[in-house]
Amino acid sequence: MKDAVLMAAQLMAISARTAPKAGGKDNIKIRIVEGEGLKKIASEMRAYGEKTGKINFDRDGKNVEESDAVMLISISDAKPMGLNCGACGYPACSELPEPKEGPEFKGPLCAWKLIDLGIAVGSAVKTASILNVDNRIMYRIGVAARTLGLIEGEVVIGIPLSASGKNIYFDRK
Repeated sequence: MKDAVLMAAQLMAISARTAPKAGGKDNIKIRIVEGEGLKKIASEMRAYGEKTGKINFDRDGKNVEESDAVMLISISDAKPMGLNCGACGYPACSELPEPKEGPEFKGPLCAWKLIDLGIAVGSAVKTASILNVDNRIMYRIGVAARTLGLIEGEVVIGIPLSASGKNIYFDRK
């Protein structure tokens, strides 16, 4: 089954890569992690949860360990679109400051670039669903992946993947 899940992850990557992007500018990064990389992510998730006192990093870390693969999708070097729409909270794109490192991600960012990330993630999980690969969108994976330097990006989302008799990401305590 693991080989099939990895093939599904590659097809998910195609879906994320070809998803529509604002202004046709692609700032999406994609990486598939498997094997020992999953253990590193899970360990970092547990450690981060303990260090910060944030809940469910341990629970989600256990899910990562039980997964066949994890897809990482990030938004990287996302410059403002120049629309002056105010969706970021600033009246003009020129007023949006350079992103600064926050506790887990960098920001502020152009809202349209974050929408691009969301569309890429949605396209990837749609493909997983069509292929009957269990998955769940997890921001906590992204926190650990950034800390470990597994992928570039101001904001990172992780999608763990599994094929078993029961969906390990939703049928949990």
